[in-house]
Amino acid sequence: MVITFAQAQIVNIPNSSFKYNLVNLNCVDVDNDGVADFDADTNNDGEIQVSEAEAVVHLRLTSGNITSLIGIDAFSNLETLYIRSNTNLTSLDVTTLSNLTSLTSFQNGLTSINVNGLTNLTYLQVGFSQLTAIDLGGLTNLNELILNNNLLTTLDISSLTNLEILQCSTNQLTELDASGLLNLENLDVGANPLNTLNLSGLINLETLYCFSNSLTTLDASNLSSLSYLNCNFNPMTLLDINGSFNLIELQCRDTQLETINLDGLYNLREIYGDGSQFTELDVSMLPNLQALDLKNNQLETLNLSASSNITFLQLQNNQLKSMFLKNGSEFTGSTLSFNFINNPNLEYICVDDFELDSILAKVDNYGYTNCVVNSYCSFAPGGEFYTIQGESKLDTDSDGCNINDPIFPNLKFNMTDGNSTVTIISNATGDYSIPVQTGSQTITPILENPTYFTATPTSVIVNFPSDSSPYNQDFCVLPNGIHNDLEIIILALEQARPGFDTDYKIIYKNKGNTELSGTVNLTFQDEVMDLISANPVADTQIVNELSWNFSNLLPFESREIKFTMNLNAPTEAPPLNVDDVLIFTATANPVSGDETPDDNEFILNQPVVNSFDPNDKTCLQGETITPEQVGEFVHYMIRFENTGTASAINVVVKDEIDTNKYDVSSLIPLNSSYEFVTRIKDDNVVEFIFENINLPFDDATNDGYVLFKIKTLESLTLGDTFSNDAEIYFDYNAAIITNDELTTVAENLSIQETELQSTVEIYPNPTSDFVHLKSVNPIESVVVYDIHGRQIQAFYVTGSSNNTKINLVNHANGVYFLKIKTTIGVQTSKIIKQ
Repeated sequence: MVITFAQAQIVNIPNSSFKYNLVNLNCVDVDNDGVADFDADTNNDGEIQVSEAEAVVHLRLTSGNITSLIGIDAFSNLETLYIRSNTNLTSLDVTTLSNLTSLTSFQNGLTSINVNGLTNLTYLQVGFSQLTAIDLGGLTNLNELILNNNLLTTLDISSLTNLEILQCSTNQLTELDASGLLNLENLDVGANPLNTLNLSGLINLETLYCFSNSLTTLDASNLSSLSYLNCNFNPMTLLDINGSFNLIELQCRDTQLETINLDGLYNLREIYGDGSQFTELDVSMLPNLQALDLKNNQLETLNLSASSNITFLQLQNNQLKSMFLKNGSEFTGSTLSFNFINNPNLEYICVDDFELDSILAKVDNYGYTNCVVNSYCSFAPGGEFYTIQGESKLDTDSDGCNINDPIFPNLKFNMTDGNSTVTIISNATGDYSIPVQTGSQTITPILENPTYFTATPTSVIVNFPSDSSPYNQDFCVLPNGIHNDLEIIILALEQARPGFDTDYKIIYKNKGNTELSGTVNLTFQDEVMDLISANPVADTQIVNELSWNFSNLLPFESREIKFTMNLNAPTEAPPLNVDDVLIFTATANPVSGDETPDDNEFILNQPVVNSFDPNDKTCLQGETITPEQVGEFVHYMIRFENTGTASAINVVVKDEIDTNKYDVSSLIPLNSSYEFVTRIKDDNVVEFIFENINLPFDDATNDGYVLFKIKTLESLTLGDTFSNDAEIYFDYNAAIITNDELTTVAENLSIQETELQSTVEIYPNPTSDFVHLKSVNPIESVVVYDIHGRQIQAFYVTGSSNNTKINLVNHANGVYFLKIKTTIGVQTSKIIKQ
């Protein structure tokens, strides 16, 4: 028998370092877990047989100093090849390894690589090498391609239709066309000199890194799966992300961008754009925004009213003039999370009421002395809110409120959530709309005279979001018994200046629950003024008195009479001078049978001025009230004038009521120049809100006013004073503070009986109509006071007359006092009207 021994075929491996790795080091990763388990020399003969090479499926070569991989072709069953840290390995050809699915070359000295035709290859990484080009033809199943840190100047990936991940950062690429790679999910082309990047059609792209390039424009629009975009450190002036609706985080630091269109990007949570050139950025439609870093830009305004989830906000070193932070959440974080220092032009910040103090503290800490902080950019709660709305009507025919019934204007509502109470007073048209936040709210209608009327329902409980919004709830007011009650007020629409025309208004109202007819009478000092016009025209007119008839005045209906007087100049006889007081008395008849006859007469004491502040506050009762008037209504008129250079969209008159002097619960708005809503919060802060009135700025039409009444506390005594001013806000401007209107509780000395010898004869006394005055010396003027010391009539006597008469026909029966001034002195006398 002849026995022949054939030597097993040995693989030719000329590079000693390559052979050393295979024979002496663990290089075979049996389970492909990234850790080499054994060497490839399974028979330990110091050589690699073909059979040993064919047995290797996963190979890891990491020892260094390999300069050639000749012999790798024998590893015909190789699926994974990992080569690392061989700086002298300059070329690699693996085209014969047809089973290869994963190839990693990392930190090698490759200047060329041949992978053509590897149709099973799904993963290819050649990183930290010296490649200037790579041919990727035929890699039809490649899913992941990583070519970071090479010297690539071009890259053709058009045939890689199954590619899902592409990383080619830190190369020398100037352009990249990734269009058509429909399966691409992750793209990293950062740190290249790219000036062109084509992303069209990448419907599955989720993350995009293109930072530190030379891109001046980037079209990342309609990338419907994109959730993360980093384009920091590019000289770009245009970024288009329209239609990329799933974007969550946007990084665009240190660019030349001045703005970005973010419309429709509702899922966007984080924006980092510090160090760019942003002059504006509209984030008003980003409800999920949580972090916004725009420090070191050129922003002039920022509106975060829709971003109630934001917790990180950096706005330092901008050109901000205004910020709108009213969004229902509080910026309570430290400087690390909320900073807006170094904005020297900051003028206005709109915030929620509950964060007013904390933002004011930051404004003070940053040294902003001309910055207004309030909540008046809108008149609904910040963030998500709900609406309760409806109308109030008067059931005049007791058949239930319907479309034919008249409105019930200015109905007051108390609203409470169990912790705090806010009062809302509806407008003059009977409509109300109350914005509220989440939770249970109880709304209760409050009537000025609850004995006259009842309201149904007596209250309503609404719970949001369980109830639908807007929640519609009408209120029906029903008469209770028979109550006749007229009210009249006269107000000056302008200050009284000698020689000028002055406009006035009489407002009379049926506060009762019956239909009324009667007359309105006005007495005035004819000697120092002339009637120019009246609308409507008076039905009767005598020297110092006008009368208008009215009929069918419905319950809670108000009517107005406007008239204009021309006032005497200082050069006329008698003259009008500064500090003279004009007295107007308006009376609403019938007085007989009226439930509250005191408010059927109103006396306006108007001081004469030379110049005036167009934004002021006036107590129509004058500088004093008597002790008998304590606890009754006093009337205030607040005037405002837009002296700016543009129309004022919104005006807010804010009045903080002194609860030690006034009964806030008694406040009732009476009249205004524009439609408004009244809100009372924090127990004593009254806000008259004129929303969307667009108050003009031309001098002929730039005025407005609000009139209200409020009771003083009954605890006021002789000598006490009560004063009040108001803050007037025109849009986002600093508040204009009115004068502090001070009134004193005082006995009017003019009604005390004089001890001087009477030189004026008065007859008849008592009288039912006229009293005649006959004096030893010429009479200069006569002033009539009621029993409470209120001036109700005054006139001057022209020429040198020792006789005159006083008309008391339109005054109620009672005791009056005449203060008669003659050429030698003053006499005060009591008369009785019966």
